Amino acid sequence: MKPITPCLWFDGVAEEAARFYTGIFPDSGIDAVLHYGPEVPDQEGQVLTVSFRINGQPCTALNGGPMFTFSEAISMEVHCESVEEVDRYWAALTEGGSEQPCGWLKDRYGLSWQVVPPGLLDWLSSPDTAARSRVASAVFATHGKLDAVALEKAFRG
Repeated sequence: MKPITPCLWFDGVAEEAARFYTGIFPDSGIDAVLHYGPEVPDQEGQVLTVSFRINGQPCTALNGGPMFTFSEAISMEVHCESVEEVDRYWAALTEGGSEQPCGWLKDRYGLSWQVVPPGLLDWLSSPDTAARSRVASAVFATHGKLDAVALEKAFRG
């Protein structure tokens, strides 16, 4: 089976967005850029879709127009292996974007991201309900980047 490929809808900035994302993550690149043809005279020659990879994950960016925009109903998760990775991805993705509650952010294109620090999923799935609750409370109280050290401290009590 071929991989499932997310298609991200943009209003005229699909190629710019794809270049932004591929510049942040390893194992990333632009694979193909397709343009509107003469069948759409008012768009002929403009970018229709961009096939690209971010961290090995195939994606498509579509210049579909202003009819639809991103919402928090869909987000991209970046599972980090170190605090340094969290810092690097957070800084890159928030450039021109905004910090959101619970460790979420919106990038400059309005796409929501979750930059997940190492240990978080283990702490949130711990059989120790009190520790799990402390971590969840710390996440819910955060506006902006999650602090792995503070979350581990909350876990440990």
